[in-house]
Amino acid sequence: MPNASSWSASSPLLLLWEDSSGTRIFLSLLYAVLAISGTLSNVMVIYLVFSFKKLQTTSNAFIVNGCAADLSVCALWMPQEAVLGLLPPNSSSLRSAEYRLLRGGLLSLGLTVSLASHLLVAFNRYVLITKLPSVYQALYQRRHTGCMIGLSWALALLLVPLLPGLWTPGSAQQPPPRQTDGSSRYTALLLALAVLGQTALLLHCYLGIVRRVRGSAKRVSVLNFHLLHQLPFPAAPPPPRRAQRRLSSVSVLLLCCVFLLGTQPLVWVSLLGFFLRPAPPALQAASWLLLCSLSALNPLLYTWRSEEFRRAARSVLP
Repeated sequence: MPNASSWSASSPLLLLWEDSSGTRIFLSLLYAVLAISGTLSNVMVIYLVFSFKKLQTTSNAFIVNGCAADLSVCALWMPQEAVLGLLPPNSSSLRSAEYRLLRGGLLSLGLTVSLASHLLVAFNRYVLITKLPSVYQALYQRRHTGCMIGLSWALALLLVPLLPGLWTPGSAQQPPPRQTDGSSRYTALLLALAVLGQTALLLHCYLGIVRRVRGSAKRVSVLNFHLLHQLPFPAAPPPPRRAQRRLSSVSVLLLCCVFLLGTQPLVWVSLLGFFLRPAPPALQAASWLLLCSLSALNPLLYTWRSEEFRRAARSVLP
């Protein structure tokens, strides 16, 4: 049975081998709920965008890209974790290094593209609101948009061989060597710094949007773009100007808070483990759970304030 030091060398995700059967069953049920809800919501968003022409915008192209990445987590990775949680700790599936690497590859691919898509959506909205329409049209041509989406997947594919080592614990009989421990710690540090930098850029974009909206509601009203309906702001009918600015700020603040809640625990747990001492395994597992749960929440974060999405969903759902 691995001790705390072996778990600190690589993030254990949620299936802690020393957990009781009741805890493992609870986590498996939680994985199953996230897998089902996340798969349905991501598939629904992708279907609506491809089925309704009004939803086929540049901002929604990045949202669909994130939903496709989240499907690799919700539809492919989470169901496996739910099943493995019901298996005994000495199961051959848990001990297979190749299978653990496959699961880690699916997770790293999905999370990397998903986080990149968050940033692409935020930057797209920032340029739309704060820059001239001519700048937006020149930057977000169809070819440029395709290149941005392709780069997000290329970056993820480059990181796939590196990141699975973060969550591939050594076996009970053969703990990972010291050199692997050191490389995993530095990989965790780089991952934490990358997520921290991505979060800073995302907050800069959304806070810039809030400043512009609060400072000039007239500037937003004259932008005749379909993308305005994809912002987490009220669409129609418009409330009074003061109430509109307040509701816009609250919507963006809520989106940022959910994103911070999902990403920052893992960042600070990783930094704590690198500079001071490893966090308890349960805290490491909880930080990974919050990050992975974003894959199920992302479709709601970007569509719940869109009247176009709600209208399209009402026309499809019974």
